[in-house]
Formats: sequence, C-alpha cells, structure tokens
Amino acid sequence: MRKIIANAHVSLDGVMQAPGGPHEDPSNKFAYGGWSAPYADERSAEHLLAAMAQPFDLLLGRRTYEIFAAYWPYHTDNPIGERFDAATKYVVTRTLDRLEWQHAERLDGGVEKEIVRLKSGNGPDIHTWGSSELLHTLAASGLIDEYRLYIYPLVLGRGKRLFEPGATAQALSLVDSKTSSTGVSMNTYRPAGPVKTGSYADETPSDAELARRRKHASETGDTRSS
Repeated sequence: MRKIIANAHVSLDGVMQAPGGPHEDPSNKFAYGGWSAPYADERSAEHLLAAMAQPFDLLLGRRTYEIFAAYWPYHTDNPIGERFDAATKYVVTRTLDRLEWQHAERLDGGVEKEIVRLKSGNGPDIHTWGSSELLHTLAASGLIDEYRLYIYPLVLGRGKRLFEPGATAQALSLVDSKTSSTGVSMNTYRPAGPVKTGSYADETPSDAELARRRKHASETGDTRSS
C-alpha cells in the first residue's frame, strides 16, 4: 500500500497560500506571497532534501501543477527540481487537456476513487505539495497517511488554509520534530484516530458554575451546558 504524504509550508494560523513568491498565487488579493523566503536556512534545506531522499511520485491540483510546471523543469540543476522532474506527476484536473511536463498524468475521474486506486497499486509513496482544495478532499476522505508541515513563526490573517472550517475532526500523533535556526518548526504527524475529550471540571459543580451554565444555555440555546 502506497502512502499519501502531505507536505505544506504553513503560517501559525494555518495559511499555506503562495509561500514561494508574490506571483505564485495572488488570488483573492493575497498580499503576502513569498512569506516563507526570509526564513530559509541550511537546516531546513537539509531537512527538505532528506524528506525527498527516497523515490516518490507527486499528486497535484491543477493550480499547483501549473505553478510547478512553469518553474521546476527549468531548474533541474537544483536537487529539488531534479527530483520533481523525475517523479511521476498525477494531476487532478477537469480543464487541462494536455500536460507538457514530462511524466505527468491526468486524473479527471472521481478524486477519491482515483486516489484509492493509486494507493493500492505498486510504486513509491505519493507526495502532495500545495493543492489546498485537493488536500481538503483527501483529508475529508481519510486518505492522508502523513503530514509533513513546515510551520513558520508568523500570522498571515487571511489566505488559503491547510484546514478550513468544517474540516474532519481527528487526532494526530507527532512522530518527528525539528526546528530551523530561523524558528521554523518542521513537524511530521500521522493520523491517530478520533478526537478524545476529557474534563478538568469538578464532579460536583459549584452553585456559581451551575448558574453560569444556565446563563450560557439561555443565551445560546445550547442545552448541553445546562
């Protein structure tokens, strides 16, 4: 079984739009394109290359494919470009009839069905980069086996996010964590089942706490608090 590994550069508030440059994805008037560049250092570069040491295929949404195809085939002297160029690229698109980048294949059927087929076949693990809309679909279907997140010490406030409101609730297990010299947390997470809850509340609530719950219930209509 092949694994789907989601790689993403994200801000502290979860924005992943246009980390590489101002012209990468300015949709919805996003004004901070290129926000990851000032944090580049040798440690994060080494970590990134180590994560690409084993052969992999790529799974990309249409917009990310177009961004990558306009850049990486012209930078194969870069180790990342060399690896991306050699990988098989699976592109989820309904609009692109031709894919000019070598080793690119079009997926235009039902996304979940196509990804299940790919995962059950032979070959290396499949990496995603960017492709926020595709990631939302994969996460909702439980198809992501690992998240490799580069979490930057900044807040962007707006932009496309890794997890949008309404994302499927799930627990994650942190299996590896490193920090760059510029404060980027390089964390690897794997799904760890449903969210578990607990409580620090007293078994016998005080009269003040019971009154607070009744007030909240009357204000919100949420009877669970009463």
